[in-house]
Amino acid sequence: MMESGILTMYKPQGFTSFDVIAKLRGMIKIRRLGHTGTLDPMAEGVLPVLVGSAAKACDILPNETKAYAAGFRLGTVTDTQDSTGTVLETHPVNVSEADILRVLPQFQGEIQQIPPMYSAVQIDGKRLYDLAREGKVIDRPARPVTVYDMQLTSYDATAGTGTVEITCGKGTYVRTLLHDMGQVLGCGCCMTALTRTAACGLTLADCHTFEQVEQAMAAGGIEPLLIPTEKLFEELPALRLNETQTRMYRNGVKLDLKRLLNVTDAVRYRVYAADAKFIGLAEADFPQGLLRVFKNFEG
Repeated sequence: MMESGILTMYKPQGFTSFDVIAKLRGMIKIRRLGHTGTLDPMAEGVLPVLVGSAAKACDILPNETKAYAAGFRLGTVTDTQDSTGTVLETHPVNVSEADILRVLPQFQGEIQQIPPMYSAVQIDGKRLYDLAREGKVIDRPARPVTVYDMQLTSYDATAGTGTVEITCGKGTYVRTLLHDMGQVLGCGCCMTALTRTAACGLTLADCHTFEQVEQAMAAGGIEPLLIPTEKLFEELPALRLNETQTRMYRNGVKLDLKRLLNVTDAVRYRVYAADAKFIGLAEADFPQGLLRVFKNFEG
């Protein structure tokens, strides 16, 4: 049985990302599980779960781009910036589709974003959501985030409701984008729904439900549902080692770059053993002319 790989789950509403991990541990009897990015309980969609040795990839993912479809309602401001929170303000809405299209470019590219109070961001050792639950609001420094694309996909001017599709980098809060859009439009806005449609190169088409995992376990195991760990690193160039080099890599020995085939000017590589098995990542030290083990995914 394959003991490691990516199990791409469809996270249902009402579950935290940790809830998904906890439920899977009980279902598949594997303790070593991780995920590639938290989703709020109200959100649903793509949650890549790293199984077994694949969990080593949690902090070194080269592709942390994510895509979302989000619903919004203009005229309402809440303390959580979404429809699950307490309403703080309501305003009349007189906003056209053209008005929204005019302001969207302000939220694309590398922008500064103030994280919401209801978030897991830590300031002075305290989670913001813990402070928020105590009724506290503190100053939060703005952080750079990258929004690659933000498109209006539907809008009902009478109701002041619509949907957007967003592609963004790590650490971007979609509900904050919508909240800030409402501030610019002068009427406020809150998020009403959120579906993550892609993460780390995986999409809704790759997702499995708890029911499908249960069925796989009844049929013998989750191996048919797992995507190989190397999928996470497919944008990195590949290096194929011979038998001697494979043995050295597995023992943590640095390799002579001059003796390797297919070395480019890249710094990091996917590494394959002599039998073509993916075994880990390596980094090139060009001044020293050496290749060192960056992350071994065996064991």
